[in-house]
Amino acid sequence: MNAMTAPSLMQPAANTPPVHDAYSLTKGGGMAQILLDGKIYQLRITRAGKLILTK
Repeated sequence: MNAMTAPSLMQPAANTPPVHDAYSLTKGGGMAQILLDGKIYQLRITRAGKLILTK
């Protein structure tokens, strides 16, 4: 990522969805819990750098 693209990733335009860094969500670890409508989901970063979301 270069200096020209960094601000656009951190501050998306009003008509685009928000961008969240997966490593920030997991606080540098490999897993985070996400709450939706009273249900907890697991977000996991695999060794291959892929994301898996499970109930």
